[in-house]
Amino acid sequence: MRDMTKGFWKKNGPIFVLAPMADVTDAAFRRIIAKYSKPYHPDAIWTEFVSCDGLCSDGRSALLKNLQFMEAERPIVAQFFGAKPDNFYQCALLAQELGFDGIDINMGCPDRSVEKQRAGAALMRDHKLAQKIIKETKRGAGDLPVSIKTRIGYDSDILDEWLPRLLETELAAVTVHARTREEMSRVPAHWEAVARAAEIARRYDSSPDRARIIGNGDIASLADAERKVRQSGADGAMIGRGIFGNPWFFNKEKDINSISIEEKLSVMLEHTFLFEKLFNGKKNFDTMKKHYKAYVHGFDGVKELRVKLMTARDAGEVAKIVSSSAFFTK
Repeated sequence: MRDMTKGFWKKNGPIFVLAPMADVTDAAFRRIIAKYSKPYHPDAIWTEFVSCDGLCSDGRSALLKNLQFMEAERPIVAQFFGAKPDNFYQCALLAQELGFDGIDINMGCPDRSVEKQRAGAALMRDHKLAQKIIKETKRGAGDLPVSIKTRIGYDSDILDEWLPRLLETELAAVTVHARTREEMSRVPAHWEAVARAAEIARRYDSSPDRARIIGNGDIASLADAERKVRQSGADGAMIGRGIFGNPWFFNKEKDINSISIEEKLSVMLEHTFLFEKLFNGKKNFDTMKKHYKAYVHGFDGVKELRVKLMTARDAGEVAKIVSSSAFFTK
């Protein structure tokens, strides 16, 4: 199956992929998305980002939980962060060994602890190091496509300078989060910058094998993604926060507004028990709670239920809270 998925970046038509989000797009959530997207599927799914330095240390075994996946999630892309080119080479070899369909390098994360390592968004300030990291990743990747997720700049828009430096390395794709690092997510995404990125990429290389430009930011629905891609001229879109509470996002036959609170609660419980099964003793159960507000949203009288869910200590307690609520009759 892996050989059939390697060409996902060369798809004809818009490419719609699931963003990497720390403590969100773990194996449990990815499996729920794969199940409820049927008969459709994201064109590719990202893991949470994983530290290259950690994977190249004694902490490797603990981090491997973030790289577990199942066949239903394919095409699946491993995302790594760090600032040591040699470690990226080793992690690219690991991605091959684990059977991933692609490798993505994070060059946009604004987390201070990541930036202190000269990683994430800090790489936008060190173009030579960024290129060395890409080169070593590609050297270890074999025939796996290598892509980048970045922003339009650090404290200002530097796409005209930054993007060509990335394109020089002959990447499969560049995902552009349409904000600067300083803007975080406090301002609306600048999709006009995505349009400019698409123009830069086409000027740089007009061949069919050129790097794909994927826009990211403020995508509310699949229809919204299609519209933004069409208007910007990008090759596709990466969906981040819009997927919260909506594992049906990629299912063209499902409208989130037509899904009942009971159905949402049922899927939320399935998600919760799967999280506990996969990560009991490995991840704090509170990690799961960031999904509850999104699942239990948009219906009258659900505030009390949300408050109670925040007090739950395990999946069993969540099940009791839901089953005793006025919204669940099964």
